[in-house]
Amino acid sequence: MRKKIHVAVVYNKPVVEPETERKFVSEAGLLEAGATSSRLVAEVDMSEVGVLEEREDISRALAARGYKTSIFSVEGDISLLIKFLKEEKPDLVFNLCEGILNVAVHEAHAVGIYELLGIQYTGSDPLTLGTALNKVRVKEILSYYGLPTPRFQLVKSAVRVNIDPGMRYPMIVKPSREDASIGIETASVVNTLAELRKRVKHVIEQHDQPALVEEYIDGRELNVGILGNRKPVVFPISEIDMSTLPKQYHRIITYNAKWMKGTDEYEHTKGICPAPLPPALEASIKEMALKAYQILGCRDYARVDFRLSKENKPYILEVNPNPDISDDAGFARSARAYGYDFDELAGKIVECALERAP
Repeated sequence: MRKKIHVAVVYNKPVVEPETERKFVSEAGLLEAGATSSRLVAEVDMSEVGVLEEREDISRALAARGYKTSIFSVEGDISLLIKFLKEEKPDLVFNLCEGILNVAVHEAHAVGIYELLGIQYTGSDPLTLGTALNKVRVKEILSYYGLPTPRFQLVKSAVRVNIDPGMRYPMIVKPSREDASIGIETASVVNTLAELRKRVKHVIEQHDQPALVEEYIDGRELNVGILGNRKPVVFPISEIDMSTLPKQYHRIITYNAKWMKGTDEYEHTKGICPAPLPPALEASIKEMALKAYQILGCRDYARVDFRLSKENKPYILEVNPNPDISDDAGFARSARAYGYDFDELAGKIVECALERAP
């Protein structure tokens, strides 16, 4: 009997960081070590808690397709990850690690360990993952290749906020090195210099990084999922419908809209796939997304996010080479619209990674 291919699903266990100690989120999504206060629960990054379901979805799907699976949680002690990989000797790592100990840049470092150990893994390499976390660098690369992105500026000081006079209000202020909409609220959209300065100060102080200031594109939010390497497949375009969002909120995908069930922003931002678009415009957006995917060096799968202005002009916001692919996420929704159920999607990602194996 042929030996089953062993796929290890590796993810980063979510953490909460109270003032005196670090606690990990348990399997049920609750805090370990008896942490029960609402203040502590509020400090859990819900964008990371979703990985607890994502790892189960993927492990189940791969087992159903005949793979041997195991699951490993990266909790900060990298020697344990190395020990696991050396002892278990998986044929492939299905990489769900988006950082270590709440440090996003370690997303690239984790896959660097797989590289050094000579273990095949799903998704993009360290260079692409690290580059994608630097939103300004991505925008510079896209601009160099003629791909449209909103005009932008990096602001490093909360004291001196000098914006290029060519930029126009409204603007949106974001952390420059985060993903998953971390640091984005409806207050991120600003209309005056006073509001801009206040928001830049907030981002720099709360997220300990420069602020990315962009011209705000008032319009529709589109996501383009891509799968594959030699002949990538561009999935049907998905739209986040914000038409019913209460008027006090700007039409943007905030952290609450992505992760906080029960909030107005979450309940009034729903995915639609395929997005209703004229055929020529749809083709153009797909072509831009694929070009961005290839320029950034994405592998196996990724998602490219767009804003579509009221004049139907698309702008690339960012390229996400390690998007949420759980069964209820937008990427899986786009895959289903293409014709892949979740089990097929997980299997296709593994197949893409195995194609690169010696």
